[in-house]
Amino acid sequence: MAAGSLVEVRSWQAVKVGEPMVLARRSVDTAALAPGDVLVGVAGCGVCHTDLGFLYDGVRTGKAFPLTLGHEIAGTVVAAGERYTSLVGADVVVPAVIPCGECALCLAGRGSICRRQVFPGSDVDGGFASHVVVPGRGLCVVERERLAASGVALADLSVLADAVSTAYQAIVRAGLSAGDVAVFVGVGGVGGFGVQIARALGAHPIAIDVSDERLAAMREFGAEAVFSSKGVEAGDLRKAVAAHVKAQGWNPHQWKIFETSGHPQGQLIAFALLTFGATLSVVGYTLEKVSVRLSNLMAFDAVAQGNWGCLPEHFPAALSLVLDGRVRLGPFIERRPMSSINHTFEALHRGELKKRPVLIPDFV
Repeated sequence: MAAGSLVEVRSWQAVKVGEPMVLARRSVDTAALAPGDVLVGVAGCGVCHTDLGFLYDGVRTGKAFPLTLGHEIAGTVVAAGERYTSLVGADVVVPAVIPCGECALCLAGRGSICRRQVFPGSDVDGGFASHVVVPGRGLCVVERERLAASGVALADLSVLADAVSTAYQAIVRAGLSAGDVAVFVGVGGVGGFGVQIARALGAHPIAIDVSDERLAAMREFGAEAVFSSKGVEAGDLRKAVAAHVKAQGWNPHQWKIFETSGHPQGQLIAFALLTFGATLSVVGYTLEKVSVRLSNLMAFDAVAQGNWGCLPEHFPAALSLVLDGRVRLGPFIERRPMSSINHTFEALHRGELKKRPVLIPDFV
């Protein structure tokens, strides 16, 4: 692209909480890009439940409305500031959380909570658009030959930006090893990919969910055991899981428990599953409060930790799991034209969609 050219950016903009998004247009002068920024032509952008929270529930965004949402982005770099000209023409996945890499938190390995981080679709305009301007730092470059050999579409890799990578970082931080029991409470987007990742790493994944359909899918794609939590007391569910672990001869202690439902009951179940030396990773988010006995952490000498996004340095390993076919995306996503964004949001909000939507730009 010629230096100093104007690129028209078309996007679906959230103007007010609870109202349909509207089509907007603006121009980006590629010569005016900041030295550390790039302009990415969007191939696909996944729809996350966090986006629903922003639009319908008034969850606060870093940048006030009007705002283009969307933080699961894959595409091609079409222009760059002076620091990242080498990326022009590269296919990339844009991390949902982009740390600055320079502050004390980043230097301490805690870039996920960098106070200068950029969260596309919250801190800056996001990926429900033809193009997006984001920092060049941390972009995950996708080798085209390897992508072509995998049979995975670049647009589909958008879910790596959050749903896959967030699960991956939570698993890494929990210290999951081959042979460990890994319990996922809620196996929709993040939890479902978490099950696949845990199985790929040699663990024994257990899936818990209220949906029989999701549990059936997880049995086919990595779960060694599934349990329905619909109408079941947390204590009874814990007994059932413990009995199964014992029957299989797996380790009854030091379970890795991942709360990936983002629902109060899911969080109660996850806490009830604590065992001696367990690690509880809270990945799902809800505005609701839950009441638990924190002394269980002391009694079990267990660890509870949160997980926000995924550091860019973990992306290549997570990407490899997808391109090597060890984590499958296709059965769990569906492509939709970006022009269907309002209908898609409404359907997802009503719980009508079974797969994670990936919106494909179809601006004319």
